[in-house]
Parts: sequence; structure tokens; C-alpha cells
Amino acid sequence: MILEKFKLDGKVALVTGAGRGLGQAGAIALAEAGADVALVGQNTTEETARRIQSLGRRVCQIKADLRDRSQVPVIVEGTIRSLGGIDILLNNAGIIRRAPLLDFSEKDWDDVIQVNQSAVFFLSQAVARQMVAQGRGGKIINIASMLSFQGGIRVPSYTAAKSALVGLTRLLANELAPHRINVNAVAPGYMATDNTAPLRADAQRNAEILARIPAGRWGDPEDLQGALVFLASAASDYVTGYTFAVDGGWLAR
Repeated sequence: MILEKFKLDGKVALVTGAGRGLGQAGAIALAEAGADVALVGQNTTEETARRIQSLGRRVCQIKADLRDRSQVPVIVEGTIRSLGGIDILLNNAGIIRRAPLLDFSEKDWDDVIQVNQSAVFFLSQAVARQMVAQGRGGKIINIASMLSFQGGIRVPSYTAAKSALVGLTRLLANELAPHRINVNAVAPGYMATDNTAPLRADAQRNAEILARIPAGRWGDPEDLQGALVFLASAASDYVTGYTFAVDGGWLAR
């Protein structure tokens, strides 16, 4: 039966930025599909953990700042120690800094590139090594953005990192395919999260954005759940190197 292919029973998922927003929704969706989940966050992931435990799934929490590259082995080793392996990696953690191009600081550039791009590569590399050693394949899912396709304004480091993520997804897919590891990305449209709070609070900018979305509304984190479960499951075994837009039609306009 086709629905059996969407089940994640017996799988272990590692989710970064799992304390709120898209990461929390993704972690809960993977747990609802049957996976045990390692939650990574710079701040608390207690609420996410509580909701996953209520589903009868195993969960572990790992506090880490992805601006610090030395945290990568801590995350991977902590997940393996607590849950026994890694089958799914959801690279969700991301930060954004806004300022006009001419005023943009080196720190705002470096911080965003480290979390949104470098940490994705090094964590994917470390997890892929574990998946290869396990010998049972795996799934890596990166969270891209509408700014993986467009330039945007006032967010140069974010646009650079999210554009790079699409190419990195393809590269990882090419190199890891022989190991039965699928690598794909999901590009959310304009979602109602903390990162977009300043845009939604700006009446003019909010109206401009809504006017371009055919669906007529901001997305909710739960709108990503179906795509994430699909890409984490056996239902997507012949899909790799692709970036899915979940955007209410934004790119079609």
C-alpha cells in the first residue's frame, strides 16, 4: 500500500533549529510519521520534546550554537549515543540579518553564512559519514528559501547562503547517490515565523507580499509538513537533488 511508504517507523531523525517555527513543525511531523527525533537548538526545545514524547516517540535534546563549527561532532555523537544512529537529517536552523547593502556589517555576513551555509555542509558531511557506515541509506533535507531563486533586498548574506544551498543540495545528491542517500531541499514561501515578524508588522510590506501570493495568505509552519515527510520517507526514493517550493504559488506569479 502506498501509505506504507510514508511511514518512518524505526527511523531516527536529526532536526536543527527544532525549538520553534519550521523546525518544530518538521520535527513533530517526522515523529507523527513514526520517527524518533534528536532536537538541536541554541535555546530551549522543551515544548517540541514534550509534544513528541506524547506521541510515544523517543526524543533527545542537544543544545548547540551552529555558529561554532566544533559543535558538529557533538551533535552527531549525541544523537547516536541517545538514539542509536541517524537516518534522516533536516537542516532547518537559520538566521537572518537585515540592513541596506551599503551598511551591511562583516559580522552580519559571517554569522549568517556560518549558520545557513557552512553548518549545513559540515553537519551533512558528518551525518553522511554515519549513514555510509550504517549501510542502510538515508535522507538529507535542506531548508532553502524563495531567496534561493530571487535576489531580495537588505539581506545579502541570507540570499547568498540560500542560493548556495540549492547548488550544495545538488552536489551532495550527486556524490551520495551511490550510498542510497537522497538529498533534497524545500524552499518555503513567506511563512508566519519569527524571521518574518518584521515584514508582517510593516503594513505596506505585508500588503505587497500578500498581493503577490496566489493562495492569498502567509504560510503556516504546518504547510511544510507533508513535503518533509515525503522527502524523509521511502515514497521519495527516486527523488534526489531537487528543491521543492512550498510557497502558495509565489514563484508562479
